[in-house]
Amino acid sequence: MTKEKLSGSEQVSQFISESLHPLKEVMQAIREVILGTDTTIAEHIKWNAPAFYYNSEMAAFNAKEYKRDLVVYNVRNNDYILLILPTGNVINDASGLLEGSYEDGRRMVTIKNLEDLSAKKEKLQSIIKQWIDKVEK
Repeated sequence: MTKEKLSGSEQVSQFISESLHPLKEVMQAIREVILGTDTTIAEHIKWNAPAFYYNSEMAAFNAKEYKRDLVVYNVRNNDYILLILPTGNVINDASGLLEGSYEDGRRMVTIKNLEDLSAKKEKLQSIIKQWIDKVEK
């Protein structure tokens, strides 16, 4: 019997359902916020965590530039979910939501619980929309 390869969404669903992380419910809620932001966002598992990427036409680019990658979860800490935006430096974040400023272009958002997500939802969706607007098509 051959094992069927799971779709990206199935991989993320399985990851969250099997997770022992205390903020598993928050992981699912963040997922719904990100996917609900734009129809061009898809999901899969990348770097051993749920990841969201631009799933539409783009201009050619070097894959090592991670231009398709939007958000990757970091779930190593039990007190929060860290959202890593590999190319977050392309966003002019007037809201102050994005944390850090790294040479490789990463920026981050920390989500501590459902209330924190609720408070940051609109800013997070605005940042995601800004990022999508900057995609070279």
